Amino acid sequence: MQIREFRLGDEPALRTVFYSAVHGLASRDYTPEQLDAWAPRAYDAARWAERMQTLRPFVVEDAGRIAAYASVNPSGFIDHFFVATSYARRGLGTLLMTRIHQAAEEQGVAVLESHVSLTAQPFFKKFGFTIVEQRLPVVSGVALSNAAMRKELVLEHPVRS
Repeated sequence: MQIREFRLGDEPALRTVFYSAVHGLASRDYTPEQLDAWAPRAYDAARWAERMQTLRPFVVEDAGRIAAYASVNPSGFIDHFFVATSYARRGLGTLLMTRIHQAAEEQGVAVLESHVSLTAQPFFKKFGFTIVEQRLPVVSGVALSNAAMRKELVLEHPVRS
């Protein structure tokens, strides 16, 4: 397993990981209707590609195959964090979370935040995130429960102004 930066051309494989994670891993916490609203089978490939190019996620590869990815923006918001179902519970999430913490340290980010699915909340709690607020966003007309979670970081090398 190796972690690397996003590359143009990764977009379709990232979509496969996203779809797999939502419909496989999250299926124990959400209804089929909720899963289809969150990750519909049909999607706009150009829009997805543009979104991934904006997020520029960290990517985990296994023998050249993309198995997981996660993004964190300069303000510390973790927008996407997904592991393909076939790679669950193999340490990829830990690898990504460690890399996110490293990026936050490098950029002097003091707080990490995310909107976390019911499925991923125990994982985020394991890394010291706490629930700030329970949320019920509506996606494609369907309500999907998640939580705003936050972690304050202790910076070893604070950025000086």
